[in-house]
Amino acid sequence: MAQVLAVCISEYKGERKKPVASVELRENHGIVGDAHAGDWHRQVSLLAQESIDKMRTLGLNVNAGDFAENITTSGIELVTLPVGSRLQVGKTVLEVTQIGKECHTRCAIYDQAGDCVMPKEGIFARVLSGGTIRPGDSVATIIDNVFPIN
Repeated sequence: MAQVLAVCISEYKGERKKPVASVELRENHGIVGDAHAGDWHRQVSLLAQESIDKMRTLGLNVNAGDFAENITTSGIELVTLPVGSRLQVGKTVLEVTQIGKECHTRCAIYDQAGDCVMPKEGIFARVLSGGTIRPGDSVATIIDNVFPIN
C-alpha cells in the first residue's frame, strides 16, 4: 500500500523543510504555514522515499524534507504519473501539475553528490480538496475521479 512517510514545511523558500506531525491542506492554496503555499500551480511538492534512497546510495545522509518536499511517500512511482493525475492523500485530493523542475542554481545536495533527484523525480500538485494529512495516511491514484486504486 502506498503511504505518506513524512509531511514537511518550511517558513522560507530555498531551505530544507522540517518534518512535522501533521499538515493542513487548504483548497487552492497548499499547506497552511508553508513558504510555497499560494495561488499557483506548485502548491504542494511530493518526493518518493525511493528517490531519497537513490541519493543515500551515493553516500549522502539525507532524510525527508531535505529536498524541500512537502510530502514524502512510499510505494507509489510518483514520477510516472502524468500531469492531470489526481491523488487521494488521506482525505485530501491533489492534482498533479508538474513533473520535475528546473534547478536554477546548483544546491548543496548537487555539490555533494553531483546529482539531485528533486528536479527529475519530484512532482508538484495543487490542492483540490483540503484536510489534514499525517504520516501513515494512504496515497492512491483516482481513476475517473471516482475510485482510488493502488
